[in-house]
Amino acid sequence: MTRTLPFSRPALLALIAIALCGGARAQPQAAPVFTPEQLRADLRFVQDAVASTHPDPGFSADTEQLRQTYQRIDAQLNKPMTRDEAWRLMATLNPVYADAHMALTQPDAAGQSAAFLAGGGGFFPYEVVADAQGGLTIRAELGGAASALGGVRIERINGVPARRIVAELLERCHGDTAAFRADLLSTRWPFLYWKMYGDVPAFDLLTADGRQLRAAAGGAMPAYLAGSSQFARQFRFELLPGGAALLTVNTFYWPDKKQFTDFTERAFARLREAKVKTLLIDVRANGGGNDDMWMDGILRYIADKPYRWASTYKKKVVKGRESATEALGDVIDGTIDRWVPPQPDDPLHFGGATYVLVGRNTYSSAILFSNVVQDFGFAKVAGAAGTARARQSGGTQNFVLPGSGLTLGVPRLIFQRPSGAATPALVRPDLLLPDSPYDSGELVEAVLKSL
Repeated sequence: MTRTLPFSRPALLALIAIALCGGARAQPQAAPVFTPEQLRADLRFVQDAVASTHPDPGFSADTEQLRQTYQRIDAQLNKPMTRDEAWRLMATLNPVYADAHMALTQPDAAGQSAAFLAGGGGFFPYEVVADAQGGLTIRAELGGAASALGGVRIERINGVPARRIVAELLERCHGDTAAFRADLLSTRWPFLYWKMYGDVPAFDLLTADGRQLRAAAGGAMPAYLAGSSQFARQFRFELLPGGAALLTVNTFYWPDKKQFTDFTERAFARLREAKVKTLLIDVRANGGGNDDMWMDGILRYIADKPYRWASTYKKKVVKGRESATEALGDVIDGTIDRWVPPQPDDPLHFGGATYVLVGRNTYSSAILFSNVVQDFGFAKVAGAAGTARARQSGGTQNFVLPGSGLTLGVPRLIFQRPSGAATPALVRPDLLLPDSPYDSGELVEAVLKSL
């Protein structure tokens, strides 16, 4: 747990001086610097990649605002910059793109973070909850451990209004809506704060209740990066009281698909053995992955009628996917006519009540999954009102900017949900219930109480 102390400005200045001048922190290597010509070439690369990949940028972005943003960035590429400085400028495209599949981001956040910590650096000492209006509260200790300060609102950080800091970071976050971008900022706060403001050794925090706290930078890995490669952190199954069970699936991407399908097979076998009547499938932290993961690992056990994952699509034919009937650069509208048959005779088929829990971090393939179970009646969707589109882009192509090394994602597909319904535009659960960012168990309890 991070230690917080009564505020003392002279002591803080002494602490910072020691941290900066002493041997505790390794001297960072000078970051590579890129010329204006290299950075302008990067910006042209971005524009060309979007033009050659996206079937319809106007699906999410205001095209005139996008044009003006490109011009504004180009005008400011007039001096050498480090990669972080280039990101601070170019990432202002992200809110304009208004699609979490379309973003300029830092490469290898986990690798960068590990190297930063190994070199003696430290992150903002708390996991937080930020909102689109600029509010900022402490959620947990850095890394995710419970904090005695959970729920405490921060008004100032090192003398700077927290609202200003939140606003500056939101201007560089990607996502479908302002609320979605605030949720993403909440999740990635320690990393993005570092990329925006550099290595800060200590923090003065002024809270809304008048407390003045001091905390050193934290040496743990941010929670969203910690454990991402550990199977047990991503996938869990537990029996609950009252004939219920909870299956948590935090990603639909896993390098060993068989490990995942073996896990879900065991989970559904336990459902049968324990005579479970109600299954909750939690995808609130699931940012997507591969559709065949949920088709083969979950829907094979709960689908009771043929289904398709979407109704129509729009796609751009990109390099390597052209054919005799589809030329490079073509934009094609089509209908998805592949229907997946159910397997009701599978001995592990589950016919009880099923609820899919969605939340602030449900995205991409996880939204396609929730669309399917909702449109075909395989499960009820439960959670708070959505902040992401039900109509999803996909087939994201990833690029590395040739100068700065920043990464760019651009989707080549747009899917309409299976029912074809255009509304509601955002994910909307069948069962609307509050979802506390401080206690993930509250939604589980609320669903069970609602039965």
